[in-house]
Amino acid sequence: QVQLVESGGGLVQAGGSLRLSCAASGRTFSNHGMGWFRQAPGKEREFVAASTWRGANTYYADSVKGRFTVSRESTTNTVYLQMNSLKPEDTAVYYCAATLKYYSGSYYYTRDDKYDYWGQGTQVTVSS
Repeated sequence: QVQLVESGGGLVQAGGSLRLSCAASGRTFSNHGMGWFRQAPGKEREFVAASTWRGANTYYADSVKGRFTVSRESTTNTVYLQMNSLKPEDTAVYYCAATLKYYSGSYYYTRDDKYDYWGQGTQVTVSS
């Protein structure tokens, strides 16, 4: 049974940093794409960042580019999201996702319907 478990969320002041972790179990995802999405209250879930096969490519939403970094540790089957210079508008529940399919190009990795597995989410709150 595949499970994705996020951790590392919390309350932080604007300008601060957090590192989210997503630990996968049940199968290895080092050869597959993994992504981060977020959903703020009253808004649709949106793409944040993604790491493709073995981290060969990374993609970011324009709103987080230069502030967030996605990385992965294959030995522990874990993907991370380092979030710096946080803003109140980054407040949301952050979800980790994994796909078993191989896609060419960033377009597919930004779409939540292209992912097969999802975590339960972790709350990130940024105060002003």
